[in-house]
Amino acid sequence: MAAPRMDILRFATAGSVDDGKSTLIGRLLYDSKSIFEDQLESVERTSADRGEEYTNLALLTDGLRAEREQGITIDVAYRYFATPKRKFIIADTPGHIQYTRNMVTGASTADLAIILVDARKGIQEQSRRHAFLTTLLRVPHLVVAVNKMDLVDYSEDVFNGIVDEFTAFASKLSIGDLSFIPLSALHGDNVVERSMNMPWYDGSSLLHHLESVHIASDRNLIDVRFPVQCVIRPHKSTDPALHDYRGYAGQVAGGVLKPGDEVMHLPSGLTSTITRIDSPNGPVEEAYAPMSVTIRLADEIDISRGDMLCRPNNQPQTAQDLDAMICWMDDAKALAPRAKLTLKHTTRTVRALVKDLQYRLDVNTLHRDDTAESLTLNEIGRVTLRVTQPLFVDDYGRNRLTGGFILIDEATNATVAAGMISNPLR
Repeated sequence: MAAPRMDILRFATAGSVDDGKSTLIGRLLYDSKSIFEDQLESVERTSADRGEEYTNLALLTDGLRAEREQGITIDVAYRYFATPKRKFIIADTPGHIQYTRNMVTGASTADLAIILVDARKGIQEQSRRHAFLTTLLRVPHLVVAVNKMDLVDYSEDVFNGIVDEFTAFASKLSIGDLSFIPLSALHGDNVVERSMNMPWYDGSSLLHHLESVHIASDRNLIDVRFPVQCVIRPHKSTDPALHDYRGYAGQVAGGVLKPGDEVMHLPSGLTSTITRIDSPNGPVEEAYAPMSVTIRLADEIDISRGDMLCRPNNQPQTAQDLDAMICWMDDAKALAPRAKLTLKHTTRTVRALVKDLQYRLDVNTLHRDDTAESLTLNEIGRVTLRVTQPLFVDDYGRNRLTGGFILIDEATNATVAAGMISNPLR
């Protein structure tokens, strides 16, 4: 009998510099026994070489030489671990303001975000910035982890003060699920096991919360969206059964697909029926996000990369004018109206013109600057774009895959912005 399929929780850590993000992840990996002995020996040796009197678990994620020298996180570090209840993908994101773009990258695909707050310092500017960005990116679940409680004598009053301050700020944002956990990543209090040092806290440990948070309902299982990545035609196969094989490969972006379902092809508007769905492990009876599968249809339709399959009576909007929020990531030059860029949306790549910069947003005060004429590194603003070919889009709040895109500099081929469609214009 096959083992039950375990779901995967993607979560990102965020917060101000030196709030203990890397230490927390190191503690999770260590206490859940998800690191190898040689990794632990290397960290212990490096800690001793640096003159530290304890095993610095932050070194498990701070992999870059510059990160270890400075004791900070610069790049997004991805780590993987599993418990008997769930698998996890962690994105450890930087706290420095100049690396806000890295935080956007790490949180863009997350189911949950952990914002660490130093119990001694309270809510900082970066705490507010990252909280706003997680709501802008529609991360469904948010955990505020009040770290370094050992340095404030595990004070309940300090914790409650931070909870009250953050709750007041969060009332201005659209946060679906908000939790607060007091902990000490250095000593392991409330990370994997409940701490005896904080008897006044009656909630769960961080790991228990990560294992039990419900994420199945966060995914859009209503709107069928299947962007076609490529057409599979194994012409050179020696298997006669594959000579006439034609499949359409891609990642399910929304909804549930089953053999026998009627689907519509965009942009043609032609309809057909799914005859078979193949996965890397063989045929499956249904496919849903974020599964990568190959779909076979009953009819021969001219389908190519960038096209989309959906339900005949539930189609995405077809738009060439986009109203979107973007985070500018280029430190070489600013975004200005009339700029020409490449836009990549799902599997379709088109050219785009920035028609208008409507406003720049101050993520600290949430004030809109309507007089802004450009966006520089890490700044967020609302823009109107015109693309050369129609895109099949949804509002980002409804579908993060079909509602998101990136902008690419045509000269350098560097990703210069991440965008979230807020109002497709036909």
